[in-house]
Amino acid sequence: MNQKRFNITIVLAILVVILLAVVIYAFAIKPAMNGYVINAQNTGIQYAINAILLQIQEKGYAEIPVGNQTLILVPYQNPQQQTGIVG
Repeated sequence: MNQKRFNITIVLAILVVILLAVVIYAFAIKPAMNGYVINAQNTGIQYAINAILLQIQEKGYAEIPVGNQTLILVPYQNPQQQTGIVG
C-alpha cells in the first residue's frame, strides 16, 4: 500500500511539472517569441520600403517583379499643386 501511494505521488508530481511547463510556455515564452517575430517582420517591411523609396529617388521609378509581370512605381505629381494652374 505504501509503494502504491509513493507511485501515485510521483505521477502527480510529474503531471504538475508538465502542466506548469505548459502554462509557462503559453503565457511567457510564446508571447515573447511572437513579439520578436512581429518586430522582425516590421523591421523587414521598413527595409523594403526604404529600398523602394531610395530606388525611386535615384532612378525616378522602381520595378517590382510580381510573378511573371513587373509593377512599376513612379512618383505621383498632383496636377492641382503644379505652378501655373489657376483653380
